[in-house]
Amino acid sequence: MKDSLKPGIEYTHKFFVPVTKMVPALYPESKEFVAMPNVFATGFLVGFIEWACIRAVNPHLNWPEEQTVGVHIDISHIAATPPGFEVTAKVRLLKVEGRRLLFAVEVRDEVDLISQGKHERVIIIKEKFDAKMKEKIKNRRP
Repeated sequence: MKDSLKPGIEYTHKFFVPVTKMVPALYPESKEFVAMPNVFATGFLVGFIEWACIRAVNPHLNWPEEQTVGVHIDISHIAATPPGFEVTAKVRLLKVEGRRLLFAVEVRDEVDLISQGKHERVIIIKEKFDAKMKEKIKNRRP
C-alpha cells in the first residue's frame, strides 16, 4: 500500500440501476425472489457499496497486485428504488489499521436516502489469496 492510504479519503460513485439489479434477478432460481417487488435488491446494493469503496482506495494501493475484499457490512436499506433511477454512493475512509480499512457509507437515489452504515475491507495480496483458494479447493471434502 502507498503512503497516501490514510483516513479521510472520500469517493462518490454513481450508477443507473437497470432491471437486472432488481430483487427478482437476485436469485432467479427462487420462486420467492421472482415474486417479490421489482426494486433495487439489497444484495446488489451491497455490491454497489463495495464497488465504491474499491474505487476509493485503488489509487492508494499497488493495484492489481494489492486488492481489497469485504469482510463486514453493517448497513440499513431504508427506502426502495425502482429501475432506471440513479443511485449515488458517498464513501469515506474512517480508519486504516494495518490491512483493515473501515468506511462510512451513504447511498441515495434521486428522491431518498436509501442506505447508510459502515463497511470493512481488508487489503490482500492477490497472488497469495489465489494460492490459498487453490489449496482450499484441493482440500475440499468429497
